[in-house]
Amino acid sequence: MRRAAPVVAAAALVPALTTAPALAAVHDEKPGEKKQPQPPAAMSTVGGVQLGKPGTQVNLRAGAPVLPKEVTGRSWIVADAESGQVLASHNAHWRLPPASTMKMLFADTLLPKLPKDAEHTVTDEELAGVGEGSSLVGVKEDHSYSVHDLWLGVFLRSGNDAVHVLAAMNDGLDKTVRDMQAHAEELQALDTTVVSPDGYDEPGQVSSAYDLTLIARSGLQKKDFREYCSTVTAQFPGEQKPGKKRESFAIQNTNRLLTGESGVSPYKGIAGVKNGNTTHAGSTFTGVAERNGRVLLVTVMNPDSEESQAVYKEAARLLDWGFAASGKVTPVGELVAPRSAEKPSDVEPVREDADGASGPSDPVAAAQTGSSGMGIALAVAGGVLILLAAAAFLVKRRWPLPDRGEDPPRP
Repeated sequence: MRRAAPVVAAAALVPALTTAPALAAVHDEKPGEKKQPQPPAAMSTVGGVQLGKPGTQVNLRAGAPVLPKEVTGRSWIVADAESGQVLASHNAHWRLPPASTMKMLFADTLLPKLPKDAEHTVTDEELAGVGEGSSLVGVKEDHSYSVHDLWLGVFLRSGNDAVHVLAAMNDGLDKTVRDMQAHAEELQALDTTVVSPDGYDEPGQVSSAYDLTLIARSGLQKKDFREYCSTVTAQFPGEQKPGKKRESFAIQNTNRLLTGESGVSPYKGIAGVKNGNTTHAGSTFTGVAERNGRVLLVTVMNPDSEESQAVYKEAARLLDWGFAASGKVTPVGELVAPRSAEKPSDVEPVREDADGASGPSDPVAAAQTGSSGMGIALAVAGGVLILLAAAAFLVKRRWPLPDRGEDPPRP
């Protein structure tokens, strides 16, 4: 277990979001070609102007490795989990269906509200709304489960049945959706619209690679969140048969970078967080990994690849690049602070070049697609670029991420 430095990130006046459809229009293709949706021409600039641009955004300096070619996700992001710096991105604010990565927001919202040792007996009504074809952990009506058990079902098996029971304990689905939406807005995850707490395909339910990364970063500051998302295997309560002791059965995490299943190698240093897959969303994944004291977050949404388990393999390639590129790139933006974070008293202006670009002095620009050297400058009203003092957002926490040399303790 390592201790990592506290998160220090900047919070700024957030520009109004551009109005963009949840799903982009499909551009014209030649007969016989596969039609692919295209990102909006303008997206949110929360976290930096460069993040609002379509295409790949990266500012390579001398000695930096180039981005991996075999990355086909419609949207992805690589960020330093502690400083909040976004090292590279691709359509970071494209609002896309999130699938079960939405469960990260569900957990970050409800974990503080429900005591983990509380017991709950499940009713028929609580399971009635679980969507057809949902992933399930095996919760049964008229059986009792602890909150701890249910969270294991959410994180390891992505169980929509466990989500619905926990939502019922939070006074119902409707209230839970409202709570999640309010929490997303507090985190400034403003691309996110919550319709169903489990990530099941619903019209209008969207998020973005930027938002999912922001949400994961918030969740990972909670000890229980870190425990659940990094657990590889656990025992889950089974059916209670009359006159017999209740047995349990083994469940395994569906995060292939943790387990090494289905032709995916376990990723060195991986410590969570959540994967998802639906017909509408395709495959989605947010992961966190630590190497040599550096913690990185990566999100990949809907790879357009025939490669088996592409979302995990592309995430691993981006993490490899991020660890190799740390300290050799000028950030393209940042993960912003929650709205409730204390605001600093002084604001320092950022140096601005003659062409309007801003960022640290002496960047060796090596844009791969659409890079503008913006660094971590944020756009605010009137087009003025500012950088808030580092004290803008200081989260008092340590990140004891599990050592992936051996499995974390099993409950």
